[in-house]
Amino acid sequence: MEFESAQSNTTAKLPILKLGKYEMWVIRIKQYFQVQDYALWEVTENGNSWVSVPQTAQENDTLVTKMSVPITAEEKTNKKNDVKARSFLLMALPNEHQLTFSQYTDAKTMFVAIEIRFGGNEATKKTQKTLLKQQYENFSASSTESLDFIVNRLQKIGINLLISLLFA
Repeated sequence: MEFESAQSNTTAKLPILKLGKYEMWVIRIKQYFQVQDYALWEVTENGNSWVSVPQTAQENDTLVTKMSVPITAEEKTNKKNDVKARSFLLMALPNEHQLTFSQYTDAKTMFVAIEIRFGGNEATKKTQKTLLKQQYENFSASSTESLDFIVNRLQKIGINLLISLLFA
C-alpha cells in the first residue's frame, strides 16, 4: 500500500500597515516573514552581514568607482534575503509612503525608519495607553446592542490595551 505525502502549502496574506496600528502590524509582519522564511526576519532584525563597498580605481587617467558584489554563497544568500525582506516591507506600506521609504537600501534601516515614523514616541504611547484604560474602565453597553457586538467592542479595547502594555 502506498501512502501519499500530504504537502501543506501555507500562504499568508501580507499585512499592510495602517495608521495607528503599528504595534499589531509589527507582530503580523514578523509572523509573515517567519512563515515565508525565517532568514527574512533575521536580516530585517539584525541586518545583512554583506555590505557593498564602493572601490575607486585609476583607469586610463580616469577615476572609476566600482561597487563590490557578493562573492561567497553565504553572501549571495544574505543579499537575496535582504532584497526580499526590503521588498516585502515596501509592499506592506500604504501607497502614499512607498516613495519615502524606497530610498533605504537594506531591510534593517528601512524597518527602523518605519518604526520611527509610525511607532510613535513615548508620550504618544503613554497617552494612548491612558485612553485605552479609560475606555476599559468606563465601558458600558446599552440594552439595544447585541451580546456579540458588546463582546466584540470590549475584546477590541482589551486587545489594544494589552498590545499597548506589551510595547510600553
